[in-house]
Amino acid sequence: MNPADANYNWGSSRKRYEWQQGFQMGMAPRDPELEKDLFGEENHVHSGINFSKYDSIKVKVRGDNPPPAFDHFGNANLHPVMKENIQLARYQVPTPVQRHSISIVTAGRDLMACAQTGSGKTAAFLVPTCSALFDKAPQLAARPESRLNVRSFRAKPLVLIIAPTRELCTQIFDESRRFCYRSMLRPCAVYGGAGYRGQEVELEKGCDILVAVPGRLMDFVEKGRIDLSNVKYLVLDEADRMLDMGFEPIIRELVERRGLSRDRQTLMYSATFPKDIRMLAKDFLRPDYLFLQVGRVGGTTTDITQKVIWVEEMEKRERLKQALMSQPPCRTLIFVDTKRAADSLDQYLFESKFPCTSIHGDRTQREREDALMAFKSGKCPILVATAVVARGIDVKSVMHVINYDLPPNVDEYIHRIGRTARVGNAGLATSFINHNSMGIARDLTKVLQECKQTIPDCLQSYVSRGPLTFEDDDDDDDDYMPTSRHMRY
Repeated sequence: MNPADANYNWGSSRKRYEWQQGFQMGMAPRDPELEKDLFGEENHVHSGINFSKYDSIKVKVRGDNPPPAFDHFGNANLHPVMKENIQLARYQVPTPVQRHSISIVTAGRDLMACAQTGSGKTAAFLVPTCSALFDKAPQLAARPESRLNVRSFRAKPLVLIIAPTRELCTQIFDESRRFCYRSMLRPCAVYGGAGYRGQEVELEKGCDILVAVPGRLMDFVEKGRIDLSNVKYLVLDEADRMLDMGFEPIIRELVERRGLSRDRQTLMYSATFPKDIRMLAKDFLRPDYLFLQVGRVGGTTTDITQKVIWVEEMEKRERLKQALMSQPPCRTLIFVDTKRAADSLDQYLFESKFPCTSIHGDRTQREREDALMAFKSGKCPILVATAVVARGIDVKSVMHVINYDLPPNVDEYIHRIGRTARVGNAGLATSFINHNSMGIARDLTKVLQECKQTIPDCLQSYVSRGPLTFEDDDDDDDDYMPTSRHMRY
């Protein structure tokens, strides 16, 4: 690592509430400065005018004896300190995935959950797992006996959350800092590209909630710095993405051969669960697990206005400028296929006087974090990105997503456009299509029809005249799903 990075404020080093000896649960002192950092206006995503639409979304829970959902956070079986943190975070009405997931996790059941992007999945697993451990932390939390033996101390997390990308990892870590406020639970994050020693120092202070990317997690486990035997909750977020990225062998190694207790509770979340992924995922869940489906598996929200425009390759840059100028200035996320295209388009927009930055896999972790901070703060409200940030990045008030290059499949398309219209807010997704991207045409047309969007002339030949059918519509007959009833709420 560059020596200049030694003092950089990495995402994994952000301040969290530090429990002191003598504190009592429910009476721990407030930290006004930290509260402002965790719950201030810049970290608050207002629920949009379409938030009430969630009540009409079809919800199915499959499996034996699912617990009833709750309708208000005040009625949920949660610790009083967690309810205070929820209020500080200004969560008002629970989303469907939160209503059901929190009840299921609190009841001790394993879960596979599929819900639209931006529907609150992170809180759906952090809230119940952390809340259940607040009172148990004094007995379960591992801390070094003294400052003299920290180098021999092995972190023993109680909650292990595995995510596919560094950006999603830091996003979940930030949420865990909020929900663990004024509790003994200490969250940590480990991911590649950032300082190893800095992350190790945080682990040496104690780690109860660990958010990790598979590679860096395995590194710490193999070096004896993390012990997984104390994990009570295992969470796989964006599970399909991790397996698609080739992480299945390392995840199986971590889950099956690195000391994880068989008595743990396992939770899996994603916006999509293709059948081949479900077959693999079932190996990690107890036989009586529940499958939660909010909306159609792999579906998207009607809060996003989707525009698909035919644009030849040579005309894309000019049409991009037109798309940017046609909207009031707003946070805009532009997706391209390659790292070279990200650099080139970033330079072009900069020279055209647009306030922009870019991010892709060849950037150093410091450059990636700096770019996201500039985007989140509004300093550079236009971000050009490859798919490295397509999953999990929850940036406040992204109003416009532009697919400069369309992805090869509709699942990736759904994840990309899901960066806008978060938590019931409205958003716009503009996609450029031409002969190079027609492989997605049929499935894209189905998504547009399902969401009652305008179908452009170039896709009219793919319009279905009868009932829409999707690959996952026959999941009732899937041998790899729980075998009991469906419920609708």
